[in-house]
Amino acid sequence: MSDRVNVPDDRDRTQRTITDGFFEREVYLSRQETATFLRDLADQIEADTNVTVAGSEWEIPFEYREPIEVEIEFTKQRERELEIELEFSEASDGGGSGLSVR
Repeated sequence: MSDRVNVPDDRDRTQRTITDGFFEREVYLSRQETATFLRDLADQIEADTNVTVAGSEWEIPFEYREPIEVEIEFTKQRERELEIELEFSEASDGGGSGLSVR
């Protein structure tokens, strides 16, 4: 298992670790590349609450909390489209819900 999930064939040439601000990247992958990416991501999710997603010149390390939001969207306007989105929320500082028993 890799310690980061690589996005194949990213063309950005500025090496950086992204920890704040806004970053967005859209890539187009073959079925095999997509399957490999999803397996690597699944391995990281199963192993820990830390994931690192990376291109050839960037990486995003991220510690998340459960639950993970999974959104499934289907539409048929001009063409049929199925979108599957995973949303990871930042891990809390351990504050919990604010409830306690004394």
